[in-house]
This record gives sequence, C-alpha cells and structure tokens, in this order.
Amino acid sequence: MIAWFQSLSPVYQAFAATCFTWLMTALGAGLVFFFKSINRKTLDGMLGFAAGVMIAASFWSLLAPAIEMVEVAGGMAWLPAMVGFLSGGAFLWGVDKILPHVHPGFPVGEAQEGVKTSWQRSVLLVMAITLHNIPEGLAVGVAFGAVAAGYPSASLGAAIALAIGIGIQNFPEGAAVSVPLRREGLSRLKSFWYGQLSGLVEPVAGVVGAVAVIAMRPLLPYALSFAAGAMIYVVAEELIPESQAEKHSDVATIGVMLGFAVMMGLDVGLG
Repeated sequence: MIAWFQSLSPVYQAFAATCFTWLMTALGAGLVFFFKSINRKTLDGMLGFAAGVMIAASFWSLLAPAIEMVEVAGGMAWLPAMVGFLSGGAFLWGVDKILPHVHPGFPVGEAQEGVKTSWQRSVLLVMAITLHNIPEGLAVGVAFGAVAAGYPSASLGAAIALAIGIGIQNFPEGAAVSVPLRREGLSRLKSFWYGQLSGLVEPVAGVVGAVAVIAMRPLLPYALSFAAGAMIYVVAEELIPESQAEKHSDVATIGVMLGFAVMMGLDVGLG
C-alpha cells in the first residue's frame, strides 16, 4: 500500500488523501445509524479536539515550511507567510458573509449567516461544515504539491501526517451534521447523506491546491500560509465558540490540548 501510494503523482496523492478525509467525515456521519443524539459534553470535547488539530497543523504542516522555504531562498521569511495567512482568513471571512449557512445546535432565523435564503435547514447545516472543509482539503492538496516542488522542508511524511490529522478531526464534524438532523426528524439515511455530503468538497479543494502550487511554484509559500490562515479562521470563528457554547469549557479546552498534541506528534514523528 505504501509503495503504491508513493508511486502516484502528487495530484493523485492529494486526491487519495482527501478521499480519506472525506471518508472520515462519512464515518462520523454514520454515527446517526446508532445514536439519535450525542451527549453535548462529548460533542464539545470532539469539537475542541478538532480545533487543536487544526491549530497544530496550521503551524507545523503549513506556516513553518512556508517560512523555511523563503529563508532558504534568501528572502524576507515573514512577508509571504503574513500575506498568505491574512489572505486566507480574509477569503474565509468573505465566503462566510456570502454563503448561506447555520451552525449545528442553533435555530434558523437570527442564527443564519450569509445571504438570506429560504433553503431548508438541512442544506444550511451542510453549508456550515462545508466552510470547514474547504481550507482543510486545500491544505492537504497544497502540502502534497509542495513535495512535488522539491523543497527540503516539505516531505511526503509531513503531507501524510496532515491528511491523517485532518481526517481524525473530520469525524466529529460529520456527526455534528447528521445527528442534529436525525434529532429534528429526518430519517437516518437522509441524515447520513447530508452529513457525508459536507465532506465531498475536500477532494475537489485538494486537487485544486496541488495543481495550483505545482503550476505556480513561486506562489507555494503564499499558498501554504493561505491554507493556514483559512484554517485558523475556522477555529477562531466557529469551532472554539461552538465548543464553548454549552459551558463545558473545561472539556472543550482539554479537547483542544489533546488535538494539538496528537497533530504535533503526527507531524513531527512522520515529517
């Protein structure tokens, strides 16, 4: 299996890796076949864990390699990282203002964000998790594209570690869509369908990210930092606030610490 994966082109590696992250979303959504609801404290811990994974991945898998690439080339190491990071956050901010969505656990109405619409709640929930998955798929794709570009700071092990970390934290995101939909009266099959659907954007974003950095190698430090900024925006704007909403701050915070530690271990160990 390892030899087969290494024999693939970077674009196909990115596609395979993001198919894995989508599969983890689908597995999380599959919890709806066994549970009609998830203990809120457990969900908050899972969301915190996802936030910790994304924070660690943003630095070790994305920002640190971007900075090192520019340092090796003799440029101002901080500039591409800062520009890309802020651009990633600005991009997600813009999408957040335009794309209609509602976060799990909140009613439609004043909690709906983006352009006002009459879309069904199920669609709005899928849109919310899709916002999470765009930067995640992009980050994985960019990481594999960086390996193809031949930078010493970008390794196949680090790219695989990033895909594993993103996949782990996608599990609770799938459940965060499917279980609330089941609780509100949708069938188990429909709830699962909508839950896994939110992850299908990741293979698309992964391929786009890999192709873009291979075709435009000088933009690679910016692309890595862009993905990091988009991920941190998701953490700060959505994951952490949602995990703290029900006053289980200690559980959510422990989840963040554990997620950060797991992702750090994966990245350093495999990178």
